[in-house]
Amino acid sequence: MKLFLLMISLSISTALYAQEISSHYKIYDVKKQKNISVDDIIADMAMADVLFFGEDHNDSIGHYLETEIFKKLSTAYPNKTALSLEMFHTDVQPEVDEYLAGLISEKNFIKEGRAWGNYKDYKPLIEYAKANNIKVIAANAATRYSNAVTMGGLKVLENFPKTSFSFLPPAPIDTAQGRYYEKFIETMGGHGMGSMKIYQTQNLWDATMAWSINKFLKSNKGIKVLQLNGRFHSDEKLGTVAKLLKANPKVKILNISSFSDTGFALPDWNKFKTLGDYIIITDPAVKRSY
Repeated sequence: MKLFLLMISLSISTALYAQEISSHYKIYDVKKQKNISVDDIIADMAMADVLFFGEDHNDSIGHYLETEIFKKLSTAYPNKTALSLEMFHTDVQPEVDEYLAGLISEKNFIKEGRAWGNYKDYKPLIEYAKANNIKVIAANAATRYSNAVTMGGLKVLENFPKTSFSFLPPAPIDTAQGRYYEKFIETMGGHGMGSMKIYQTQNLWDATMAWSINKFLKSNKGIKVLQLNGRFHSDEKLGTVAKLLKANPKVKILNISSFSDTGFALPDWNKFKTLGDYIIITDPAVKRSY
């Protein structure tokens, strides 16, 4: 009886929290030019393979929505959903799989899986995947490869042994030009050899995540993938999205750009319409994750 009452209490608390938090975000469908709900995005995924969620890493409302979308996606498409994360590297896929299978402790998983410092923000996703037997893709390039490229450019990867390419996309890795490069230079504050090598590192991340997702899709037909990454990687369908489409032109992609904005009370949606299929604006008054 006590357990039943506790479960009822938790259910009510969760519902009240969801109701309270719903006033701190707004979702806009760029194509339909109207505000929508999470359920509308889930319905649209009937015709798509991959949903990119471009986040601000310290946005607590965004992290809440990631978990909400993941749960609803797996419920709508049972046994046909997977999670892909920028936040874990390809070389720790065994640790991810071992934790999901209940074979190693959370402590070992966090340490040996090299979880991000704000792992608490992604823990609900991992735990939901674990409880529901959902695959999780450790999608990003390991820091050692990123650091090598930042120091020596993409050509340095040619010096790595063949065994390293179990965790890396096939060469050559293209360095995107055009709008993506322009955005990167704007963010970096100008041109320079140092910034060019960092840009090549950015392209390594994009290529590795695209390769990880595409490899998974080829081996798991009909599975819908929710990919989480910093929004620079997927805004305007550039970066990782562009590299995935280049690798697999037939893949159907929807993307979300989610961020806090001072115009939350009265958003100028037209200002953000190029960023994605869906724009999520969160309330800047809500405390950030870290």
